[in-house]
Amino acid sequence: MNRPIASRGLMWCAASILLVSAAQLALKWAMLHLPPFSTAAPFELFNAAAAPALAALTAGIIGYVVSMLCWFLALRSLPLNYAYPMLSLSYVLVCLAAAALPGLNEALGVFKVTGILCVLLGVWLINTPTRG
Repeated sequence: MNRPIASRGLMWCAASILLVSAAQLALKWAMLHLPPFSTAAPFELFNAAAAPALAALTAGIIGYVVSMLCWFLALRSLPLNYAYPMLSLSYVLVCLAAAALPGLNEALGVFKVTGILCVLLGVWLINTPTRG
């Protein structure tokens, strides 16, 4: 793997991971703050009180789209068996950020921390070069 290409691929991969994580958090926040959809009052979603939640929903969707574009660019430079496990880092970021950010009300218990450590260990093991 060519060094500059690999660096560029890692940059795109990191951008994809950060964007998809931010998108997931924005969508969660939007879903917590949007009024429930009702067929009796379908336009309730478009009142002024729902504007911040609709903005977060739009930002989340756009974040997903841009994340996919970054992912496509990462795949041009990185082997799939290297790049794909890196996407698991978004699970770690989302879990930690959802627990740390106010308003998302996510708990971080021993099982989640254990899962995070397993994901990190797995990504490290998969991306560790073999000797022999």
